Amino acid sequence: MFTEKFAVIGHPIEHSKSPVIHQAFASQFGKSISYEKLLSPLDGFSETLNRLHLEGYRGVNITVPFKFEAYEASHTLSDRATAAGAVNTLSFKDQQIIGDNTDGCGLVNDILKHWHRTIEGKQILLLGAGGAAQGVILPLLAQKPALLTVANRSLDKARTMVERFEAGAKSNQVKLAVQTFDNLAENYDIVINATSAGLQAEALPIKDVVFAHHTLAYDMMYGRETPFMQQARAAEAQVADGLGMLVEQAAEAFYIWHGLRPDTASVIQSFRQT
Repeated sequence: MFTEKFAVIGHPIEHSKSPVIHQAFASQFGKSISYEKLLSPLDGFSETLNRLHLEGYRGVNITVPFKFEAYEASHTLSDRATAAGAVNTLSFKDQQIIGDNTDGCGLVNDILKHWHRTIEGKQILLLGAGGAAQGVILPLLAQKPALLTVANRSLDKARTMVERFEAGAKSNQVKLAVQTFDNLAENYDIVINATSAGLQAEALPIKDVVFAHHTLAYDMMYGRETPFMQQARAAEAQVADGLGMLVEQAAEAFYIWHGLRPDTASVIQSFRQT
């Protein structure tokens, strides 16, 4: 039987759960795939990508720090990859490299399916104005929240990012706003932490007022209790980590490659139990 080959490329890469997730998805459909972790030299991403293309790989996932290089390497980009300015899923078709970004879709699907929250008509706060935040704005706008506020330490950086999405906000009738962390002064239905503060166990300079009993406080980080999560929990908000986003973005990549939609709940549950 022909085994289709896939991989995830990053630096570092040893921590990646992608091979386990994709093998779990493949087993649901009785598919035989090869999916490996590949450590690329920081200055050797293009060479790694070209080698995999020549060796007949069907597709690759991209993680830190190569998402922007993957964007530049793509011959064709999806709308969501163009909006994100970064690529986390590549497909090899004939001589073409097709770039997509499934991060925002993964976030939205986790909130809707596993946390049973609606986004339409809600007040959403997105913390951060870096690549992670930029990658999820378009899918959030597509859900038609009443308000999407982007908050950041630098107001100018938040404004620059938000300007890219003004047309999308207008077409979805979403009010877009920008704010600095320390000037936030109201509560929100969903607060999403897209900063990297949790990596350094750093608390964000946001007031407890952004959280309420009805708030879903969502940190894109997983595998640790971040200061953001601790603050939200103390304010009695419902707290979520990014494990479901990880599995859901992988499910979207699996669909792109195989045309099949796997069950994600069982995979998330298996990680929660380990």
